[in-house]
Formats: sequence, C-alpha cells, structure tokens
Amino acid sequence: METVALHGPRLGVGRLCRALAVPRATYYRHLEAKTPPPRPTPARSLTVAERGAVLDVLHEPRFADQAPAEVYARLLDEKVYLCSQRTMYRILAENAQVRERRDQLRHPTYKKPELLATAPNQVWSWDITKLLGPEKWTYFYLYVLLDIFSRYVVGWMIAHRESATLAKKLIEESCERQGITPGQLAIHADRGPSMTSKTISHLYADLGVTQSHSRPNVSNDNPFSEAQFKTLKYRPDFPERFGSAQHSRAHCGPFFDWYNHEHRHGGIGLLTPHDVHYGLADQRVAARTLVLAAAHAAHPERFPAGMPTPPPPPTAVWINPPTLAPIDAEEAH
Repeated sequence: METVALHGPRLGVGRLCRALAVPRATYYRHLEAKTPPPRPTPARSLTVAERGAVLDVLHEPRFADQAPAEVYARLLDEKVYLCSQRTMYRILAENAQVRERRDQLRHPTYKKPELLATAPNQVWSWDITKLLGPEKWTYFYLYVLLDIFSRYVVGWMIAHRESATLAKKLIEESCERQGITPGQLAIHADRGPSMTSKTISHLYADLGVTQSHSRPNVSNDNPFSEAQFKTLKYRPDFPERFGSAQHSRAHCGPFFDWYNHEHRHGGIGLLTPHDVHYGLADQRVAARTLVLAAAHAAHPERFPAGMPTPPPPPTAVWINPPTLAPIDAEEAH
C-alpha cells in the first residue's frame, strides 16, 4: 500500500490500483489513516528501575523454578512487596521468560538434508532393519545400501547385532565393487549409533565420501531405504519369523536378486534397478516404444489420446528437494 500511496498521483490512481488488484477505496482509506497516538503510561506504573528490580528477584536461584504466585507469597512472608502477581507475569512476558527461566540445554537446529542424484553412484542411502528371530526378543539385523537414483541395492548383509565395524566392512566392499572414486559419492543415513559412529566417519574420510544424516525424529529424510524395507516385508512370502541367520540369508538373497533384476519399479519408469544402474534404461524404453507404436498402428481407435508412450527413465532424484520461496507481490510487478 506504501507503493500505491507513493506512485498513485504520478501514475494515476485508477490505473495503478487495477494493476495491483487493490480497490480504490482501500487506497483512499490508507491515505486518511492516522497513526494512533502512543498510549500514555499510567501514573501508578512501576518505573524502569523498579521493573528491573522485580526481574532481578525473579532471577534469583531460589525463585528460578517458581511460579510468580509462589514468589509473591514467599516475598509477603518475608515482609516484602514488590508488585502484584499480574505485574510479575507482565514483566516476565516482556522479557520472553514466562515459561522457563532456568538455564536449559538448547537442542541445535538441524538443517534439512537436500541431496540430488542425476546418475547412479552419486547418492546412496543405507539403513538397518530388524528381522524377527525364532523366539520373542530375538532379532537378526539386515543392513542394506541402496542407490537412490537407480534403486539398485549395491550391498546388503545379515548380522546378529548392530555394529559400526560390520557396517564399515559392508560400505567399504560395496564402494570397491562399484568402483567409487574420492569425491564421487554421498551416503545418507539416519542418526542411529552405527551411522553416526567415529568408525563410519573415519571410513568416509578415507574414501572421500560425503556424509549426510537425517534430522532427529524425521523418518521422511530417508524415504528410499524405508520404502525398500516395506517392499521386502510386505511380500507374501516374507516369513513371520526367521529360524536362524542362515534362514534369513536364504530368504534375502533371492529377494534382492529379484528386486535388482526383475522388479519393475514404479519410481524409475517401471524399469528394473539393474537397467537404470547400468545404463540400459534408454534401450529398454526404446523397445517399449516400438511395441506401443505397433499396438497403436493395429488398433488406433483404442487409443483416443493418441499413440501411448512408456514412462521415461529418471533424470533427477532428490532427497528433500529445495522449497522455492514465494515471490513477493511487489517484486512480481
């Protein structure tokens, strides 16, 4: 509205109001508006020095964890009156101390991870999930390393415990198998003890791998690993319990082979992770295009929207794509 008031007479009120979608009545009302005079301070109000003295008393160690009503009562018992309970609340509110006045541990603000992959072996995510053992409270631990661009499982392992040393071995072997060079790869994980251990941090430094972590208590920061575990556990043949580590390996081996080489993944254009990871996606899409073209040529009446095309392969995959800031209305004009 300041812009309208400033440029209205020069550009024409009607024309400028139409351009900014501002009613002319609003423009004139803005011109006539007056800033209300400051509210006078009542004569009975505490002085600045007196208010400071009340705040100092409230900060005393013996009162730091007490409500103003408790402080007020204790001061009266000591034959001291500073102000009313309500005034104590007002003074605390003015200093943003209504809720808690003791020194407290402040949790750091964690930055939202934003990772972009435009090709395989740029960003991996990994996680550990529990598999139920033969008896209650017994588990086997499944470690899985996943390429987020291709959804290809580059490494997995079954263990009897969660261990940073075992995770280090899996990551090291997977990087060697995929030919990872320093500066090429970022690996994302949540904040479990193995993921944030010094063992893993030192490994990443040795391999030249960028380390990334989810924010605490934010499961959406590691969506690809979570979705892969869901695919595993929601299959009809997934056992309710595993009798041994050998049993769990015997189940997971064929599953990951199927997942990498046969599973047509909806997130990557209904292609298999193997096709995308090893550069076969364009060839596969071209072959599908020929099949659809032949079907359209044989029965064009069955395709009222024209010749169909297969879903394209991925070009960019994000963990938390950046949010674009809204454009200010005045900047837009």
